[in-house]
Amino acid sequence: MIRPEPAAVPIHYPSADGQPMAENDAQRDAIMYGIGALTRHFRDRRDVYVSGDLLIYYQEGNPRVSIAPDVFVVFGVEDRRRLNYKLWVEGPAPAFVLEVASPSTWRDDVGWKRSVYARLGVREYWQYDPDGEHLPARLQGERLTPSGYVRQPVATATDGTLALSSETLGLELRAAPGREMRFWDPAAGHHLRSHHEEAEGRVREAAARVEEAAARRAAEARVAELEALLRGRPG
Repeated sequence: MIRPEPAAVPIHYPSADGQPMAENDAQRDAIMYGIGALTRHFRDRRDVYVSGDLLIYYQEGNPRVSIAPDVFVVFGVEDRRRLNYKLWVEGPAPAFVLEVASPSTWRDDVGWKRSVYARLGVREYWQYDPDGEHLPARLQGERLTPSGYVRQPVATATDGTLALSSETLGLELRAAPGREMRFWDPAAGHHLRSHHEEAEGRVREAAARVEEAAARRAAEARVAELEALLRGRPG
């Protein structure tokens, strides 16, 4: 009697590694800003996927091997929700990765993570140190070349603001002294707003529209009143 072979047990790829997103407020705020701002910036592109703190699996059949960038952007894949990101399923690797330094992660960011990102083909790998306590500079970045990562020049403004230009994103990342990082859109001439700033902006815009409508109605009322007076004058 021939017995059928037992069905292969599906390999489970977890969607969490048990590690917190961040270990302090500054790191958390930078990560949330990066994910949110870039998501809104690319919201009209259905072929751009923005995420962060999501497990990327890069060895099929080996769920023990993964990496979770703080912020990353992938071009050429569908923009949809995912439990994790499997390279052999999706195809493209992230084109841009940003790691936000913390006391317990910065050594990994400049060590083994850097090597993995180079092997995966991440074109731009940036690091941001909110408190300026761990990296040589609060902001630094590298671009992938055939010989490996090459450090990119950081522009320094007269007020001490550091700026890195991304060919991949078409944006700059700026870090001003004593302030949180912000992406700058050179084409639009403004910063990418945080979720809070976006909400405040919508409130201000709505208030401005209400005020403009009220002013228009008042002007129309004055014109109507003047026309009525003119019509009432004897010819």
